Amino acid sequence: MILTRTLRVSFALLCLFACTLAQAEPQPITVADDSPIQTRFEFWEDPQGQTDLADILALPDSAWQPQASGSASFGMTPSAYWLRLAVRNATPEQLNLIAELAYSQLDDVVFHVFDGQSRVHRFATGDTRPFYPREVEHPHMLLRFALAPQQTKTLYVRVETAGPMILPLKIWRENQFFGAASNEQKLHFFYYGCLVVIVLINLAVFLTLRERLYLYYALAISGYLLFFASSEGYSFQLLYPDAPWLHARALLASMPILALFSVLFCRSFLKVASHSPRLDLAMRAMICFEVVNFAAALTLDYNLAMKISALSALVFFSLLFVAGPITWAAGVRAGAFFTLAWTPLTIGVLATAGRALGFFPVNFMTEYAMQIGSGLEAFILTLALADRLYREREDKIQAQAHSLREEKARSDAQHRLTEAMTHDAVTGLPNRNRFERMVNEQLANDPDGQFMVGVARITRLDEINRTLGLTRSERLLKRLAQQMTSLAAQLPNVHHNRDDQGRIECVYQLSGDCFGILVRANQASNDFDSLNEALTLLSEPVPLDNLAIELHPKFGSARYPNHGTSAALLIRNAHVGMEIAPRGPYATGFYSRDLDIYSEGRLTLMSDLREALRTDQTNLYYQPKLCLQTGRVIGLEALIRWHHPHRGWVCPADFIPLAEDTGVITELTRWAIARGLRDLAGPLGHLPKLDLSINISARDLGSRGLKERIETLLADHRIEPGRLTLELTETAAMEDPEKGLQALKALANTGLGVSIDDFGSGYSSLSYLKELPATEIKLDRALITDVCTSESSRVIVETAINMVHGLGYRVIAEGVEDEDTARLLKDLGCDHLQGYWLCHPLPLAELLDWLAQQGMARSTKFMSFLTV
Repeated sequence: MILTRTLRVSFALLCLFACTLAQAEPQPITVADDSPIQTRFEFWEDPQGQTDLADILALPDSAWQPQASGSASFGMTPSAYWLRLAVRNATPEQLNLIAELAYSQLDDVVFHVFDGQSRVHRFATGDTRPFYPREVEHPHMLLRFALAPQQTKTLYVRVETAGPMILPLKIWRENQFFGAASNEQKLHFFYYGCLVVIVLINLAVFLTLRERLYLYYALAISGYLLFFASSEGYSFQLLYPDAPWLHARALLASMPILALFSVLFCRSFLKVASHSPRLDLAMRAMICFEVVNFAAALTLDYNLAMKISALSALVFFSLLFVAGPITWAAGVRAGAFFTLAWTPLTIGVLATAGRALGFFPVNFMTEYAMQIGSGLEAFILTLALADRLYREREDKIQAQAHSLREEKARSDAQHRLTEAMTHDAVTGLPNRNRFERMVNEQLANDPDGQFMVGVARITRLDEINRTLGLTRSERLLKRLAQQMTSLAAQLPNVHHNRDDQGRIECVYQLSGDCFGILVRANQASNDFDSLNEALTLLSEPVPLDNLAIELHPKFGSARYPNHGTSAALLIRNAHVGMEIAPRGPYATGFYSRDLDIYSEGRLTLMSDLREALRTDQTNLYYQPKLCLQTGRVIGLEALIRWHHPHRGWVCPADFIPLAEDTGVITELTRWAIARGLRDLAGPLGHLPKLDLSINISARDLGSRGLKERIETLLADHRIEPGRLTLELTETAAMEDPEKGLQALKALANTGLGVSIDDFGSGYSSLSYLKELPATEIKLDRALITDVCTSESSRVIVETAINMVHGLGYRVIAEGVEDEDTARLLKDLGCDHLQGYWLCHPLPLAELLDWLAQQGMARSTKFMSFLTV
């Protein structure tokens, strides 16, 4: 660059008028074998940044300046630069190539690919554009192009950036590029991984010791992570690819972050305030300046913020560069470590700045100098912090070494703690941790063996504790533990273990009332009579203080490998087996997968239900209600049905109780009300006299916003409130009588119907029931089932109907499955009925067909039923 910028522009314009319109062809880069491609290019500076491609194509060859090394650095410049290069395929095969500008901080890069005189491809990228789409998913500016055998293509690249103009251009074979990029990314992420480990270690130390020094260091290293991840473009690619503005601000913000916490760390690590007041004042001023710099990075213009950050970096590195020697000279040991650590980082910063300003060439050392320096700095300072921790620990040990008694007391306390962690404090038996470790060791040592884990639980222990008190209960437990140990020691097939103190372990206390043993099933030869006799002895009353105390133990077992391959799973399945009634000659309940109701699927059922409500996997089925006086279908009860994508149809009895326990029932109820009213206003809108009933629970009754939600939905669908009835069981209504009555009255005041479901199945107070603002009472199906065959059932149903009518409510019978029951209910004065005799619950489409058929056939089945 001998000519000044003005002369170069004048010369380029002069050449533009003198040249022909034919496109100038640069000397091509020939690709002949598998060796690395030696890249070179020509460049032309566009000071105004306004030159278009047509003007560039018209430039004479003499206007282009060669760059034989393939890399160039022009420092901070407002000019745009055009690069030109030609690539020829001298091989007999088609080549897939990649052109790489290996610098991620270029604002705007536009590639133009020419095949002869024709442009065949244009691709624009840069860190001021969204990351995607890029032709290659990589932070650098990359272009893919292909060359047929003996084909030559010319590339024109326009580059403009507000930062340093660094142009390391290289042509790669595609496979070689991805291999090199993979290796480079491994090094990068190894570096990032090391920094993350350092951050986590120091955060752990901070949380343990509560010394802010380690927090400052962790945050300073985090600032380096953010800076390098932003400057290398990885954060742009991985975290916010659609927000280039955020990418620019993250890079700017990382500088004051790393500077701020580095100064805070240095001030604390070197204890500057205690030996150098002036240096401490300078660091305080630097801290204030970095706070202002951080605000500037987030708010000011990019160029101005970058200049402030550059000034900050100059002062920051200079200040910390002299802080180490000053502290070292004051006799502080940490000053030597800090000087040694900060020197390579300062050299790296100078090399990086020299490359950005064009003073140093673009090569491996100048490109990665700051990362190498920061890595060495982090490593040395980590050693310094480890040395600091070591010396502090050493001082504490020396201070404690003067008191042997305290040391011995601590050793004894540790022994007692270990004993408490591995043995029960009352019985002295080894605990669950030792049992699991022992079982897992045996399974690992003999994986082809046959083992059984047996558990015993004293079911009356809570009652015994409350009756006898803890002191006497503990004596009982000790006696029981001795008896169990004595019995187990006599059984050759029960596994015995010896601890480090020589004690025999054969019975383990898994919890306060639960004990466990390991049985070698292959040694027992399937003859468990002796073990069963021992269990029978354990079931006998235990004498204590002239009392014969029944323990009511329960026994369960699980077999390896059939029922589990780990101690934890075998213990779990043995507990499940305990709940299964023994089905053989032994007192032990053996685990069975067929009888195991505690499936993992139950734990995820509610999260699946929430997802089903969001994705509309649930559905409403409708069961019609018949008026016994007119024979007309006067209403529908909405029933929730759920078809799980993996489990198939899920029974409501499986998920409704869980939904009530977990609170999901409120979401389920609101979904059902919204879907039911939508159907009532839509496909069922031609039946204006049809009412809808929806079940709610006690949780729904106490939830906020239910009334307002229903009113909003009724208004949206233009449905009269009286067409919606809310059904809840009498048990739910009685759960909190005062609040339940208040909530029901608020709902009834809006005009909604209220129905008491399953009447007769609970223990309701009639004096409370008469206060409910109900409109109808539904007799439970248990009352209806044998009403035709049992005189007592008929009397109860007739009495219930008369009583409900006396309270002013309608009566509806559910679960009617035959015509005789329907006739009897009509004779007894029942108002409405529903059940399988009338219709099974149907999805909406089938319900519409059924209603249409009943409208046509009303005079056949129901009218004949009414007239008989």
